[in-house]
Amino acid sequence: MIYRLLALNIDGTLIQSNGRLSKSSKEAIEYVQQKGIYVTLVTSRSLPSARKVAKALKLENYIVTHQGALISDNADQTLYVNRLTEELTYEIIRFLEGFICQIRLVHEKFSLANKSRLNHNMLAKTVFNSGDPVFYSHQFVDVLSEVLLEEPVSAPKIEVYFEEKKDCLDAKEVLDKMFEEVNIVQMNDLRLEILPEGVNKLNGLLYLAEHLGINRREIVVIGDSLDDKEMIEAVGLGVAMGNAPSELKFSADWVTRSNNQDGVAYMVKEHFRKQQPIEFLRKMNIIK
Repeated sequence: MIYRLLALNIDGTLIQSNGRLSKSSKEAIEYVQQKGIYVTLVTSRSLPSARKVAKALKLENYIVTHQGALISDNADQTLYVNRLTEELTYEIIRFLEGFICQIRLVHEKFSLANKSRLNHNMLAKTVFNSGDPVFYSHQFVDVLSEVLLEEPVSAPKIEVYFEEKKDCLDAKEVLDKMFEEVNIVQMNDLRLEILPEGVNKLNGLLYLAEHLGINRREIVVIGDSLDDKEMIEAVGLGVAMGNAPSELKFSADWVTRSNNQDGVAYMVKEHFRKQQPIEFLRKMNIIK
């Protein structure tokens, strides 16, 4: 099979446990691009945060961010965006304020969160370790719903961090019943991500692939999280990182090394060194 698009998750895939990109990963991405393969990022990160990684990898391509709700490039050319409406956002926030949780509206230009402090301080830890550039504004307010009454926000995504596992499960169950217009993604036992209906990483990736004229069988996905599972199962070659959970590894076609062992670079060397450059394959009339 000839592959024309490589899609990569960021955290736990490209990024090591120390928060850094390895030299080997950067070189692997450069190598793949030199062969004419389109490289993109598919991430739950905000656009500014994902752009920072794209810049480090010297990617000028479209990247899929906000869990698939926003596809854009480094030049602010937006290919696709899907937002929660202002009214829906307000109703969801009002419901969530009945729980002990931190709520973060993730817009492409800023984030807005409540000041409620959890014992494990999950949101603050996430915000300051997320890789968001310093010019990406993080605003904390006392009561989020009151602020939204004065200044409504239509954001691509809402992140919610709970103190208790039961609250996370209960909130997800009720949200699924109350709001048909949303897609609820459970990231872990204490975290939910709320997106517009139909938004997920797979749909975002396929939208980009269709725009590029690339068939899903010509796509390679490398990921480490359960929210990468649909992508890994749907494309031509689905690769799980060595640090991925067992469920994801069982769904993958191939398992590479962990993020701390340069799993992306290892996979690229094993699979792409045998593939001729895309331009050469065109000249030989092997592909169009």
